[in-house]
Amino acid sequence: MKKHYAIGVDMGGTNLRVALVSDKGEVLRKTSEPSGGDIRARLKELISSFMSDEVEGVGIGVAGFIDRKEGKVITSHNLQVLDGTNLGELDLDVPVYLENDANAAALGEKWLGTGKQYRDFALITLGTGVGGGFVHKGHLLDVPFEVGHLSVEANGDKCPCGNYGCLELYCSAKALTNAAADALEQGRESVLRQCCHGNIYNISAEEITRAAFDGDSLARELLKQAGRYLGVALANLIHLLSPEAIVITGGLTGAWDILVEEARKETSKRVLKGLMENIVFIRSTLGTEDAGTIGAAAVVFDGPDRN
Repeated sequence: MKKHYAIGVDMGGTNLRVALVSDKGEVLRKTSEPSGGDIRARLKELISSFMSDEVEGVGIGVAGFIDRKEGKVITSHNLQVLDGTNLGELDLDVPVYLENDANAAALGEKWLGTGKQYRDFALITLGTGVGGGFVHKGHLLDVPFEVGHLSVEANGDKCPCGNYGCLELYCSAKALTNAAADALEQGRESVLRQCCHGNIYNISAEEITRAAFDGDSLARELLKQAGRYLGVALANLIHLLSPEAIVITGGLTGAWDILVEEARKETSKRVLKGLMENIVFIRSTLGTEDAGTIGAAAVVFDGPDRN
C-alpha cells in the first residue's frame, strides 16, 4: 500500500518544528517549541506522536554539517548539543533521512514554493544563523553550500567554525542583536534602550526591525550594514554560479525593504556587467514557519532518488 505522508522536522538554533505533511505538500498537523534541553529525547517523543501506518519516513533538517549516509550531525555551530549525534538511530519503524536544514528548505521551495518557476536558484536562509542551498537544472545540488561561512571581511572576527570574517557574524539575527548591544554599550542613542525593560542584551532581531521601520537611525544602520555584507556574499555566489534567482527565507525577511534592498544594491555594485541583469531577488512563499518542515518532508518523498 502506498504511503502518502511524511514527518518533516526542522531543527534550528532557536526552534524545533515538527509537522505531518502529505505527498501533495499539505501540512496536516504541526508543533513548535524552543530548541534546547535533551533535544534528542524530545525529538523522538514529538515524532512518535505524529506517527501512523501511513507515514513513509521522517526527514530531519539540521542547521550544521551532516553525514547524510550515516544520519549523523558532524557539527552544528548554532545547536552544539547535537555535535556527533546520530539521528538515524532514533529507533523508529520508518526510514530517517537527514539533511542540512537550508538544503531541505531549498528542496521544499523547488517542490511547492517560489522556486517552482526556476531551474537554477540559490536559497538563502536568514535566521539565527545563515544557510543556503542551490538548485541546479531542477535538482538540489549535492554540496554543503555553507553561505553563512563565506568570508566577507578578510580581517574580521573569528567565527565559532574556526574561520574569520564569516557572513554569519555580520548578517544574522544573532549578529544584529550583538551589534545592537555593542552600539548601545558605547552610548548610541536609540529607542532600542527601551526594549526588554532596558536590558540591552535581550533585544531581539524583531525589535530591531520594528524600530528601523519606525525610523530609528541606529536600527536602520544595523540592518543596512547587514545587508551590505549579504550583498558581498551574494556577488561571490553570482560570479560562481549565476543563478536565475536568489530566494530568501527566514526571520530576517521581515526587514526586506531595508536589509534585502541594501543587499541588492551592494550586489549590483560588485557583479560583473551582464550577470546581474536577469537575476531576481524574491521572498520564499512557504513562509518561515513551514519552509523547513515541508522541505524536510520533501527529502523523504525524494529520498530514494537521492541516496
